[in-house]
Formats: sequence, structure tokens, C-alpha cells
Amino acid sequence: MGEITNIMEYQVIAKQKLPKMVYDYYASGAEDEWTLKENREAFSRILFRPRILIDVSKIDMTTTVLGFKISMPIMVAPTAMQKMAHPDGEYATARASSAAGTIMTLSSWATSSVEEVVSTGPGIRFFQLYVYKDRKVVEQLVRRAERAGFKAIALTVDTPRLGRREADIKNRFVLPPHLTLKNFEGLDLGKMDQANDSGLASYVAGQIDRTLSWKDVKWLQSITSMPILVKGVITAEDARLAVHSGAAGIIVSNHGARQLDYVPATISALEEVVHAAAGRIPVYLDGGVRRGTDVFKALALGAAGVFVGRPVVMALAAEGEAGVRNLLRMLREEFELTMALSGCTSLAEITRSHVITETDRLRPTPRL
Repeated sequence: MGEITNIMEYQVIAKQKLPKMVYDYYASGAEDEWTLKENREAFSRILFRPRILIDVSKIDMTTTVLGFKISMPIMVAPTAMQKMAHPDGEYATARASSAAGTIMTLSSWATSSVEEVVSTGPGIRFFQLYVYKDRKVVEQLVRRAERAGFKAIALTVDTPRLGRREADIKNRFVLPPHLTLKNFEGLDLGKMDQANDSGLASYVAGQIDRTLSWKDVKWLQSITSMPILVKGVITAEDARLAVHSGAAGIIVSNHGARQLDYVPATISALEEVVHAAAGRIPVYLDGGVRRGTDVFKALALGAAGVFVGRPVVMALAAEGEAGVRNLLRMLREEFELTMALSGCTSLAEITRSHVITETDRLRPTPRL
């Protein structure tokens, strides 16, 4: 395999190892995939303003998320059906996240149940929730997650319908027959069967509640004591509504560019959301993070932390648990190096003045 020197290299290996249908499911975006490319390219247009001659012999990357202390502001985003990538699936991701001292978010559509993930050992875990038409199923699932020791709900709000993922349509995507969506096993919810296009799109059309609205955040609060993060906010208007609804935090996300194409990259939408939240609740970023430099840029623009999704399943496909451990280690080391070279010894020292965005470059520079 040769030495892996950055996390993007795992995607090359995953493409070689995985069946085409599975790789395409993980890697593809919606329609023209403009937002998929933009999620990465927008980071490349943000430049650094590093400060020098600062003692950076000791660097502290620890932070707290909803009151839980973690080793770094880099967390694992929910990605579905991880046993398609590797037989250990979510078990491996849970163990690797725990070893790294960070948070794993388990997908509703995991191929391991909430109870199975908890059986891997201690760790701080959040649960990503899709709201089904049958609200009793949702209540049951939320209560199971809470009983199992999950600490928060990440409510996905950008998927009343599944985005048009043309690779899945071409491949007639369906969950491999030896796997199931474990959290829904034994429930009469229909199966992700072969369809005329994407089996997942047909499943979502049949099961997911399109009537979901802001009042349902209150409904969720009535059935659980877990804090609720609203995942899928990319505008100031919705950020203010999230605060008003009593959300514990916001995750700026465009669903890995898999829903509506031609929405901005999450890093481009971040500042608007941060300004609207106005410090009342924390704002996190999900999407496009591939380097420690990306983590620093997100924090400089106001994020309290970042979630990493696609790279985790690529590392999992390439090397199982060891791959995910290595991925989290590399991101941590790159982030620490970026802090040192920017003159920051703690997260609190990372400020807006450490970066220049495209908007900044368009403003006239005052004469000194």
C-alpha cells in the first residue's frame, strides 16, 4: 500500500477495493456535483495570516462539545451503511473515535444498532436521526439511543426527499443482501429493494416524513432529554429559527453535497450562520474537511468544531479500524502543526484575523 501521507489517499485505495456500486454511493454527490467539488475548492480560496515569534512549544487542542470534553475539535460525522465498506463497519469507527478521544455520530441508517455500537466500549456518541412517517418508530429509536448512553441527537433537516444522485440511479443502488439497517430490524417498514432507479431513493420516498417542520424540534424535546443539534442549516434565517426552536447547536451541512446541488460550500455558508447565531448556541461545520488546515480555517470563521464524514468510510474501506485511527491521527497532527505555524497555542487564540477570505480580498485595503 505504501505509506499514507494524507487522508485523501485513502479514497484512491477505497476505489480499488470496493464494488463500483458501493464506492459510487459513498463518493458521489447530487446531479452535476458542483457543490461536491465546491465543498473542497472553497477551502482552497481561504488564505492564512500567520503570526510569528510566539512560543508554541505547548499547544492545547482540547475543547468541550455540549459539555463533553474531547481531545480535539474534530469529530466523526454520520455516514450510513458502513459495513458495505468493511465487515467491522460502525464497530471499527466507534473504537477508533473512542481511542482518539473524540465523538462519533451514528447514522440512523447504520448497519450496526445503537446497542451494538455501545457494546464496543466507552466513548461519547451522538445519534443522527431521520424522522419517519411513523412517529412511534422515531420515539422508540430515540429512547433506545438514550438508554444505550448516546449523548445528543443530530437531527437531519435537509432530506424531506432524497437528492438526485445519478450514480445510484445508474447502479440501481441497493443495500447488499447480507446487510440490514440494524436500527429498524424487525419493524415492518419495508425493505430497500431493487427499484427502477435508486433503491435508497424509493425507500426514503416511502418512509421519511416530508411534513417535518420547526415545531417537530419541540416535539423531539418532549420525548427525550438529549440535546438536539439541527444538522443541515446553511442560511442566517434558518440559524435564527434554530436558536428560537431551542436547538442546542447547529451543524452547517449540505449533506456532503448529496441533496440540493448548487448550494454553497459549507465553509462559504459558515460565517453567515455564525453571525446569525450570535453566540447563543454553538455552530459546527460538516463537509469538505480533508486537512488540518481546513479545521483551522473553520474555527477561524467561527465554528466550534468540525465533523468529518466521507474520509472516514474511505479509510475504513482501505484499512478498517487502523485506517480510521490513522485518519484521525493525521488530521490531529496537521491541525496542531497549522496552529503552531499560525502562532496559536489554544483554540481560543484562533481568530478571524488569522484568515483572509474572498470577501476580504474584494474590500478596499485602508492605507496605513
